[in-house]
Amino acid sequence: MSDQPLDIVCAHSPDSDDAFMFYAMATRKVRSNLVNVRHVLEDIQSLNEKARQGMYELTAISYHAYPYVADKYMLMAAGSSVGDNYGPMIIATKPMDPASLKGKRIAIPGKLTTAYLTFKLFEPEFEAVITPFDKIPAAVKEGSVDAGLVIHEAQLTYLKAGLHLILDLGKWWKSKHNLPLPLGANALRRDLSPKVQVECNRMMRESIQHALDYRPEALEYAMQFARDMETGTADKFVGMYVNHHTVDCGEDVPKAAQLLMDLGFEAGIIPSRIKVEFVH
Repeated sequence: MSDQPLDIVCAHSPDSDDAFMFYAMATRKVRSNLVNVRHVLEDIQSLNEKARQGMYELTAISYHAYPYVADKYMLMAAGSSVGDNYGPMIIATKPMDPASLKGKRIAIPGKLTTAYLTFKLFEPEFEAVITPFDKIPAAVKEGSVDAGLVIHEAQLTYLKAGLHLILDLGKWWKSKHNLPLPLGANALRRDLSPKVQVECNRMMRESIQHALDYRPEALEYAMQFARDMETGTADKFVGMYVNHHTVDCGEDVPKAAQLLMDLGFEAGIIPSRIKVEFVH
């Protein structure tokens, strides 16, 4: 048995909240004798697709992608992006009743995003127009779509663009199920040894806790990934999606994730019934 640490790739998106979470790992403030971590940055849509091939040992994915990769991956108890009474939003150029979204052309950031799954549970009938997430507000403004489903920082900047909030899916989910909405997760390949899986989860948990404990320096690091957000906006965005649910998923997040999978299957959006499994 070799005493050499195992080299693993840790893939996540170049977003300020992910950068904030991984800050202590990326700067080697949290390290391990068991694993050496190399960071790879790609957008979440690409990571969802690559997870289907089992490409990276540790990868960020959307919760909606999990049923498609559950044969290869388990979820990590640390690292979930969770909206508690807030989440992805539908925005439009003028106020409208959410019920009138039926049949409309709506820009979405990808069909494997949890935002798409949640909106599909709210309104099954609409025309999805796949659009890069950062181009959705512009598509709404120019009128090529009737409304847009926004994730990431557009949830905080749509007002500045003169757009209107039609529906907050995190609020809708909380009022309907009294649970937070799990959006993004970190996943570990099943072929890693249990010892390595537990160690990766420990590193992730400690990295998130370190960022929360040393917020100013972690935020400064994250700002290089903040896509023109001002520090105050980035701080607010990070605060929304890196919270106590992120340090450890507890009981509510697995419960909510299982409900999301079950409802997705029953609505015919997810092809098979899936049991959500976490590494602690």
